Amino acid sequence: MQNHCQSCGRPLTDQSLLGTEKEGQLSKDYCTYCYEAGEFKQPDLTVEEMIDICVPHLKKDGMKEDQARQMLASFLPNLKRWRKSEFAAPVVVEKEPFQVIGMTARTCNADEMTSKAKIPSLWSAFYQQKVGEKVSHLVKPGIVYGLYSDYTTDVNGEYSITLGMEMSSSEAVPEGVVVKTIPAAKYMVFTSEKGPMPEVVIKAWQDIWAWFAQSEVERTYTGDFEKYDEKCANPEEAQVEIYIAIRG
Repeated sequence: MQNHCQSCGRPLTDQSLLGTEKEGQLSKDYCTYCYEAGEFKQPDLTVEEMIDICVPHLKKDGMKEDQARQMLASFLPNLKRWRKSEFAAPVVVEKEPFQVIGMTARTCNADEMTSKAKIPSLWSAFYQQKVGEKVSHLVKPGIVYGLYSDYTTDVNGEYSITLGMEMSSSEAVPEGVVVKTIPAAKYMVFTSEKGPMPEVVIKAWQDIWAWFAQSEVERTYTGDFEKYDEKCANPEEAQVEIYIAIRG
């Protein structure tokens, strides 16, 4: 199932939340609050007006208004209904396993749309605590990975997010960091557009969810990862590769 409504961003965690197409079949992209019988219920709505509609719901979940508006302003324009351009075609590669050492947290995509979001604070902690320097004698420098692992189910379930660098030494691991394995697998590699972070990463994931919702290619959920290399040196003009493990 598509992870979020491609109009309002509502997590689509159950079929009862899905809108309908013209012939009555369930929509893969839109919720019942935005879409019915193949049409948007508010066809003339702008993305700015959608933000105004969504803010009160996030405030009810405990998010401050300025935080909600900032998050929605970066998130909603990347959804299918509002975005201006399409995603570059992915390529398939095979990778051998390797280990990442860094920091981890447990979360789910639904929480990342609320005040319970953990990924932004994990990134802040990763750099503020200078984890790269702390493990510099154990890693290959230059590339940071964002690993998604230990999925309970699929895009709608919980997972672990680990930020770290590739481990190159088996010496004792410092206290306060973790080691995770990026498994050997066949990966479909999606490349984001160039632009400011985290906006390009958010848009890339929206495109990935939409791509798999309409494809016969199956994800394995054994482990997926983002790769932040020299193409991310300028955070205002970054380009990120996202590796999705697939069957086959």
